[in-house]
Amino acid sequence: MGHVNLNDTTKRYDSVVAVDEMNLEIEDGEFLCLVGPSGCGKSTTLEMISGLTLPSDGTVEIAGEDVTNEPPKDRNISMVFQNIALFPHMDVYENISFGLRLRNFEQDEIDRRVEKAAKTVQLQGMLDRSPSELSGGQQQRVGIARAIVREPEVFLMDEPLANLDAKLRVHMRTAIQRLQKNLGITTVYVTHDQEEAMTMADRIAIINKGNLQQCAPPLECYNQPVNEFVASFIGSPSMNIFDGAMSGETIDLEHFQLRHELGTERDGTDVRVGIRPEDVYLVSSPDDPATPSDPFEAVVDVLEPVGDQTYAYLVPQTAASDETEVMGGDAAELLVTIDPDTVIEEDETVEVVLDRDKVHLFKGSTGDAIAHSLVDRVSMEAEAGSSEEIQG
Repeated sequence: MGHVNLNDTTKRYDSVVAVDEMNLEIEDGEFLCLVGPSGCGKSTTLEMISGLTLPSDGTVEIAGEDVTNEPPKDRNISMVFQNIALFPHMDVYENISFGLRLRNFEQDEIDRRVEKAAKTVQLQGMLDRSPSELSGGQQQRVGIARAIVREPEVFLMDEPLANLDAKLRVHMRTAIQRLQKNLGITTVYVTHDQEEAMTMADRIAIINKGNLQQCAPPLECYNQPVNEFVASFIGSPSMNIFDGAMSGETIDLEHFQLRHELGTERDGTDVRVGIRPEDVYLVSSPDDPATPSDPFEAVVDVLEPVGDQTYAYLVPQTAASDETEVMGGDAAELLVTIDPDTVIEEDETVEVVLDRDKVHLFKGSTGDAIAHSLVDRVSMEAEAGSSEEIQG
C-alpha cells in the first residue's frame, strides 16, 4: 500500500514559510501532480515526502506509517529530479542497476528489470555507454530508468522531463503514465507545466505561495476552479479576467455588459469576470453558443496563428480609441481562439459574443469563486425537456 498523507505539514526557513499547513491525501496507486508557479512550494512538498527536507511542523505518512523523521532510504520510494546525478565512472547499465545490486537482487532479475526499463525510456543499445557520452536528455532517461527498476511503493518525480526535446517529452509522458498504470505505484509528480499536469494526472494539486488552492481531477479544476488563481493558472491560453460590478440583472464591465440569472441579492458587489478564449465567438463564425451574450464590437489588435487554431487579441470598440489604455496591455484586451481558416485582418472591426454559460464569477475582494455560469441551468433543463415533449 503506497498511500501518502500530509497532515498540517509546514516548512519554514527563518521568516519565510515555504509550505503552510499542507493537508493532502494521496490514494494508493494514484497519479497526483503538484503544480504551480516557480517558488510556490511544490518541490519543497515533494522533498518533505521523500525525507530530503524535514518539516518544521506536521507529519508525513507513507503506507499508514509516520515517516516524518525517517531517512529517504527507509521510505521505500524512488526519486527522479530535473538535475539528475549519475555516477560518472559507471556505464548506463551499472547506473540503472545500482540500487538493485545494493539490495542483492539475483543477476537474472537485475538483467530483466534493466532491459525492461531501458526499452521503456528508449535506451536500447546504450547500456554500455558512460554518462559523458550521453546527451542531457539521455542522461535524464537513465535517471528515470533507475527509479523504474526499483518498483517502490511511491514514485517521486520533480520535473523529470524538463530537459527533453518536445517530441520525446510527449512520448515519455505517455510512457510514464502507462508504466504507472501497469505497476499501480503511487506517483507524486511535480511540474510547472499545467498542460503536463492536465494530461497525466488522476488529480492535480495546485499550490500558490505555499498554500494548497485546489486538489481535484483536472477537468474539475478547469471547469470549476475554486478561485481566480486556479482559473487563470489552469488552461492555455490563460483565461480572460475583467473587473465588474453586479447591478440588477446585469454585470457592468468597463466596455460591455453581461446579462445574468443569478438573482439580485449581490447587487453592488464588485466581481472579477472570467471567460476562457475558446468560449468567446465571432458573430460571423459558424459556431454559435446556446446562451450568447449581447454582441459588442471589437477591433482586432494582434493575430497569432499556431497551427490548429489562431489566437486573436481583440480590443473592445469603446477602448480602441484610447491609445493609452490599449498600449497599457491587458486591461481592455480580450483573447479569442478562432478557426485558422477564419478570414480576419488586424485593425478590422468584428462583432463578438461570450457564452454566458461558461462565464466564471469571482469575488473582487478575495478571488473566491461565486459562480461558474450566468445561466439558470434548472430553467434551461426544463425548457429542453418541454421542447422534447413537443417534438415527441
